[in-house]
Amino acid sequence: MRAVAARVSRAAVRVDGEVVGAIDEPGLLVLLGVHREDGPEQAAVLARKLHELRLLRDEQSCASAGAPLLVVSQFTLYGDTRKGRRPSWSAAAPPERAEPLVDRVVAELRERGAHVETGRFGAMMAVESVNDGPFTVLVEANPAPARPTPGGGPPSPAADGPA
Repeated sequence: MRAVAARVSRAAVRVDGEVVGAIDEPGLLVLLGVHREDGPEQAAVLARKLHELRLLRDEQSCASAGAPLLVVSQFTLYGDTRKGRRPSWSAAAPPERAEPLVDRVVAELRERGAHVETGRFGAMMAVESVNDGPFTVLVEANPAPARPTPGGGPPSPAADGPA
């Protein structure tokens, strides 16, 4: 799972001209991509990172400052441009797998007490923001790679390491 987190003074997302999510105070605009191998563990790790990383002014986090987050799904974060002239989207989770995981990140953030606004999954969205800094980082909760099991059995997923 991957997110581009931008420190903003305000941000909004519109669908068909209607504002569907907005933050009107300093916080984070989070563009969120889901990898085809991601699961609930990555959603929990990413939510914790987004809430606790000290990305705001004065080394504050959304948790310590009570700052809001605007979370917008963006499968294009897993576009692969290494070959040819057209990106490949094969690493991105299909919509039926990605949507529940995006919802899980939002739910995990809200369970932590965060004020979270969202875009609309799968919609053509217009995202506007006023970046603060600018200060933008890539935040990742990598899918658990398969690792061989003792005795040569089928691989088992490895736990996501310390974050």
